[in-house]
Amino acid sequence: MKSKALGRGLDALFGEVNEAYDNEGSKRDVVLDLNLKDIKANPYQPRKSFNEESLLELSESIKEDGLIQPIVVVEDDFGGYILVAGERRFRASKIIKLKTIRAIVLNADEYSMRKFALIENIQREELNALELANAYSELLNHQKITQEELANTIHKSRAHIANTIRLLQLSSKTQKALLDKSITAGHAKVLVGLDEKQQQVVVNSIIGQKLSVREVEGMIKNLKNAEPVKNQQALKIEYDFSNLQDKFLDLGFKSTISNNKLVIEFDDEIQIKNMLNWFS
Repeated sequence: MKSKALGRGLDALFGEVNEAYDNEGSKRDVVLDLNLKDIKANPYQPRKSFNEESLLELSESIKEDGLIQPIVVVEDDFGGYILVAGERRFRASKIIKLKTIRAIVLNADEYSMRKFALIENIQREELNALELANAYSELLNHQKITQEELANTIHKSRAHIANTIRLLQLSSKTQKALLDKSITAGHAKVLVGLDEKQQQVVVNSIIGQKLSVREVEGMIKNLKNAEPVKNQQALKIEYDFSNLQDKFLDLGFKSTISNNKLVIEFDDEIQIKNMLNWFS
């Protein structure tokens, strides 16, 4: 199978999946009924989790009304096919043990397969926050485009893309809490920038106390404000005045030591004059 040239614009890639659906009878792409057993999953599929209940609902819909929209595949080098778009439809069809499935056979290379899988999921908003972060990051890296260019193409704000990608900086435990839905994407975004231990403290508080995003923001603000004080205490040097205190005692002067201070106590005015004469 011939490979298409690399480096095409992202807009073209986004349009090509839709074009495949809109032009099922085109010369470039063909529509066939394929054996499900001959189709392999897309190795570049960014989506890792699929809701079982949602898949069962879709499978019942396909069983009742048939497959309304075909899946998209490409031929592999061994006489079979690789899924490009339509992972949920493919899985749902397997659940009800269909033998064949209607598919558009797309003339695409490996590079485009990766993009098609990412694009379809972004367009359908079926990715969780971390999968979306990986999808955005991969598009930026492989297409060599800026966040601004990606934002304009997928009609999202640049801030949304930047904040989503930043989720990849979270610790593995925090990412797991996000995947498990113990915390929301809103919670996760305000945790970025904390170290692993701080993240765990805040995540435990979110789960245990059912904190809102605003409450978490307040908690993090307090953590950050407390940090300089902690650092100052850690750097504070404790001075030993005990020898000096003994010398004052030998001279008849009482003193106390507290918080790096030595305070001399005088019993009367005579002691004060004696002290002043001692230093004169």
